[in-house]
Formats: sequence, structure tokens, C-alpha cells
Amino acid sequence: MTPDDRTDDHSARAVAAAEALGLPHVVTRHGAVRSLEEAAAARGVAPRQIVKTMVVRLSDDDHRFVLVPGDREIAWPRLRALLGVNRISMPSAETAYDVTGYVRGTITPLGSATALPVIADASITGAVSIGAAPGVALAVDAAELLRALDATVADVTEPS
Repeated sequence: MTPDDRTDDHSARAVAAAEALGLPHVVTRHGAVRSLEEAAAARGVAPRQIVKTMVVRLSDDDHRFVLVPGDREIAWPRLRALLGVNRISMPSAETAYDVTGYVRGTITPLGSATALPVIADASITGAVSIGAAPGVALAVDAAELLRALDATVADVTEPS
């Protein structure tokens, strides 16, 4: 598969990873969506309950997952301070694919090709929905998700 192939339903990999972690979940499937609001409506949740998975690059061979609520974005100064670095960037789409095995827009820490440290924003609480494939998500409890991923929880986002 190439990074441009967005037809892969890798939900089986994400579901298998959730099961291996002992993470209780409910699979939700919906058609294509074009916005956060459409995704939230299709999943029956509020936009803030959608958890976006971002990959950030500290150096050529050092990446992290950052879990961000749907209605927020990374606060770069806070994230740099947490990690004790002066510079962080987003990897290219090709690099993100090589590191995770997922194309941008479908990246999830569940079933990633490379196990990366996870940083989760402190505002991720309660019932949430995390992507598993295009049009597929897992409904999970945030505390159980963050525990299963051994996430570092910190205030690393700001309103969009």
C-alpha cells in the first residue's frame, strides 16, 4: 500500500490492538465525512469528544503521538516545554506513513507500525471516539484509553 491509498480499512489492526491492550471499546462505522462536525454527528458525539492523533517529529528518528480533542489544536510552546526541546515539527506524509503504517487523516496509536510514546491533552476525559480507519472509530473511555497507551497527560492544547 502507498501513502496515497486511502481505501485501506485498517480497522481490524486497530481493533486487534485495542483488544490486545484489554481496552473495552465499541466499534462505530459511518460513511465518509468532510469535517469535524460531520464526524461528530456520524459518531453521535460532541466535537470535543473526538480524539485526533497527531504525529510530531523531534528528530529524524524520534517521533511522538499527540492526542488532541477535536475542538482543540496543539499549543506548540507548551508541547516543546513538556518535551524539553526547542523545535518540533510535523513529519512529511510519507514519513508519518513509514512510522505508523497509516496515512494522514487515519493515524491512530492503536496498531501503529511503530510503538511511539503517547502524549495526551489533559482535557481528554469521559467517553471519547478515536479513529480506527476511514469511516471507522472506537468509542472508549478516555481514562482507560490513556492508561492502556501509557500516555503522558499534560495541558498541551488550546482552543482551535
